[in-house]
Amino acid sequence: MPTLVCILSDTHGVLDPRVAALAASCDLVVHGGDVGNAAVLAALGGDNGRLVAVRGNNDVARKWPAADTETLAALPARAELALPGGRLAVEHGHRVNPASRRHAALRQRHPQARAVVYGHSHRLVCDLDAEPWILNPGAAGRSRTFGGPSCLLLRAGLRVWQVEPRRFSPR
Repeated sequence: MPTLVCILSDTHGVLDPRVAALAASCDLVVHGGDVGNAAVLAALGGDNGRLVAVRGNNDVARKWPAADTETLAALPARAELALPGGRLAVEHGHRVNPASRRHAALRQRHPQARAVVYGHSHRLVCDLDAEPWILNPGAAGRSRTFGGPSCLLLRAGLRVWQVEPRRFSPR
C-alpha cells in the first residue's frame, strides 16, 4: 500500500477547513513552513506523530502568540522523511535565491531526495520534469492563495509516486 501524504504550506495562522479535512484522511501531513501558530499544527494532528513541519521566514517569535513559543522553537529549518520508494526533503525555500533559480538550487541541495517540498511563494507548482521533483503546495490558509487555498496529495509507493494538486474555491 502506498503512503498517502498531504503536503501544505503558508497557512499564516489560518488553516482552511477543507484542507484540514483532507489532511485528516492521510497517513502523513507535511507543512512547508509559515505555519503561524500552534493551533494550525494541532488541527493537522500534531499530537499523534503523523505531522512534519518546518519553520518559514514568518515563523518568528514576534509573529506567533506568546503561549506558542515552545512549539515555534521546536520547528526545524529543514526535514527529510523516508517514504516508500524514496526520500522527501522539506524546507520553506525563502533562503534559496534568486527565485528564478530556486528549483535548480533545491535540486542541487537535495540530490538524494525523490522530491523536495518548499513553500514561501504561495504559488502551487509541481515541477516533475527532473528528479528530484520540486513541489510547492501553494497557500493553505487565507493569505495570497492565488485562486483559492491549495495543497498536494502525494501517493508514495515503492515503485511509483503520484502527485495530485488540490485547489479549493476562495471563500
